[in-house]
Amino acid sequence: MTFSPIFPWWMLGLVSLASMVLVFRMLSRGSVGSGTPGRAATRRADVRDWLFRGGLVILLVLAALRPGLPGGHLTAAASNLNVFFVVDTTSSMVAEDFGNSEPRMQGVKADILSVARELSGARYSVITFDSSATVRMPLTVDSSALATVTSLLGPQVTNYSTGSSVTMAGKVLQARLQAAGESHPERPRIVYYLGDGEQTSAERPAPLGVETGLVDGGAVLGYGTPEGGKMRENTGAADDSEAGYIKDRSGGESRDAISRIDEDQLRKIADQLGVPYVHRTAGASAAPMLQDARPGNLDRSAQVLDGRTELYWIPALAALLLALREGILVVGQLRMLRPLREG
Repeated sequence: MTFSPIFPWWMLGLVSLASMVLVFRMLSRGSVGSGTPGRAATRRADVRDWLFRGGLVILLVLAALRPGLPGGHLTAAASNLNVFFVVDTTSSMVAEDFGNSEPRMQGVKADILSVARELSGARYSVITFDSSATVRMPLTVDSSALATVTSLLGPQVTNYSTGSSVTMAGKVLQARLQAAGESHPERPRIVYYLGDGEQTSAERPAPLGVETGLVDGGAVLGYGTPEGGKMRENTGAADDSEAGYIKDRSGGESRDAISRIDEDQLRKIADQLGVPYVHRTAGASAAPMLQDARPGNLDRSAQVLDGRTELYWIPALAALLLALREGILVVGQLRMLRPLREG
């Protein structure tokens, strides 16, 4: 059997010693003299109560020692990872050329949840960008929060769109990666960039500006087709089902605007991050994407370590039962005192 205490040994020793001294003093007081039969019975009850309390202390100390049996294996994988999702939320991400004429954002949402399932236990963060970049969710292990944020992802209101750059999130991502590296340098940082690569700003995209040393793995995931698709307007209303398509009014004509994936631009972003580019299609398995997104320097996050079978829960459960008994006794004593107070 092995022990892995949650407190230093010296602290546990002091607490145990002080508790045992108190218990033995109370026991010695209870055993002095016999007195009347009624008092003797009371003293025996006190001794029994203090024996239970002493047992409670011993069980709590034993649980704090975290006993366990060596053996088995432990995979130190996702629990050590910080995963950053950088999501394009420009109007082009609702272009209807994903799967059966579905918006590209549907594929984005499905892939985020797939990655989260495969990397269960990791810490997740969501950064979105359109005309500006925003941290929608800081790093958290709460997968339900990630699911909620993902379900709410959508394009910015069409009337607010002023053009965007595919590298808009660079500064925010750099800051978040740097903060994560400073607080927990031992945790690999994984970046998934999800977008279509379409540059709607009149200017050429600036470099992403993310230090490659801060990125331990991930992938750039591309959505859309060369033929492109039409985009429905986002009016900001609760129900956009009747919204029309975004119009292209260049050249003096008014026709439905078409958004097309720019894979060359996405590959440039992948090169800047030092991760592979993966084009995503409806129904494609997540396994190949995840395998491609784990370069060699992530091997340490999937190493198999010697494990142990935890046994602390056994004395902890027994201590809980004794604590329940103590609580019942206290409630009974309070009920006995109530008539005396009222009298």
